[in-house]
Amino acid sequence: MNQLDALKAFTTVVADTGDFRQLAQFHPHDATTNPSLVLKAVQKPDYAPLLKDTVAQFRGRPLDEVVDRLLVRFGTEILALIPGRVSTEVDARLSFDEDATFTRAERIIELYQAAGVSPERVLIKVASTWEGIRAAERLQQRGINCNLTLLFSFCQAVACGQARVQLISPFVGRIYDWYKAKAGAAWDEVAKTGANDPGVQSVRRIYEHYKHHGIKTEVMGASFRNVGQITALAGCDLLTISPELLAQLAASNAPLVRALDADAARRLDLPPVRYDEAGFRLALNQDAMATEKLAEGIRVFIADAEKLEALIQSA
Repeated sequence: MNQLDALKAFTTVVADTGDFRQLAQFHPHDATTNPSLVLKAVQKPDYAPLLKDTVAQFRGRPLDEVVDRLLVRFGTEILALIPGRVSTEVDARLSFDEDATFTRAERIIELYQAAGVSPERVLIKVASTWEGIRAAERLQQRGINCNLTLLFSFCQAVACGQARVQLISPFVGRIYDWYKAKAGAAWDEVAKTGANDPGVQSVRRIYEHYKHHGIKTEVMGASFRNVGQITALAGCDLLTISPELLAQLAASNAPLVRALDADAARRLDLPPVRYDEAGFRLALNQDAMATEKLAEGIRVFIADAEKLEALIQSA
């Protein structure tokens, strides 16, 4: 049995890609997209017709609507190839606007429904800002499930659990990147692998907190840089993995054992934690890594959304 098949025994495997033609060979259960992945895909010859068709069909409509229709088109294509759910992202420029995020998410769901897709098969991706979490809380109450992304800190995870969001995506690789850059020449790659990786440690803490306190929010590790980070989180509810790393897992027959265990987490002595808005903002401020990576992630998604809009306008 290869490592990918072994991982599927512990964890729901999710493909992290906009290139849906790569999905079939790995048989993931779910799939995630974001503006960066869709931008990358539409610049490939295989997907150029999809972009042109969508633009031609809805030419003259507001640009933000055409973008959402393109994202939903990708999502419906992906859902035809997987049994589970697809994540579709709300415009990152709305990350600090609760009401606008809520309204945009409702429209995305309506577009999916118009395409014959049940809302149960869609996760709305929202940045894990205070405003994003509040919007997600309202969406969940409407029966619209959310995936809280750009999550780098324990306080973000706690607030998402309090809001009873469906799923969170803690970003393992970007946490690793920050600590590695911060350490510079002092970084010891060997000493910071596997369970000692700071990104892995962050997800483990969140997973154990959720399982210990009976929080139903699903934990989906994301943004991996190497296979070691993935195998160190075997047993996590879900892991979203790029096609390149899925291929590495499929090519390896090395042993793989469960690293995270809900029963073991329930036996730990972990105090309850809660945040109001002031406490959340202070905790996030005190975490330099999370503050910087959240801001950077939003900027990157905005830049790629603007590039996608430029491609749509020139199509």
